Amino acid sequence: MSALDLISIDPEICHGQACIKGTRIMVSGILDCLAAGMSEQEIVAEYPTLTAEGVRAAAAYGAVLAREEVLPLKASGQ
Repeated sequence: MSALDLISIDPEICHGQACIKGTRIMVSGILDCLAAGMSEQEIVAEYPTLTAEGVRAAAAYGAVLAREEVLPLKASGQ
């Protein structure tokens, strides 16, 4: 399983923004926390339903976007 498998994009959840699968925690929020200098442990403590793997998945997704690659993700339920 790839870290990116933990990313979900569903138009019915958070207006289609990338989230951690099974949550309403947006990838952008996790990236904001990382940019602010929060550690993985601090972020998980802030979002109890989030796992360390979810934080790493958000970072991996951000890296893909920074490389400007086109990455088709399956919509939830597919």
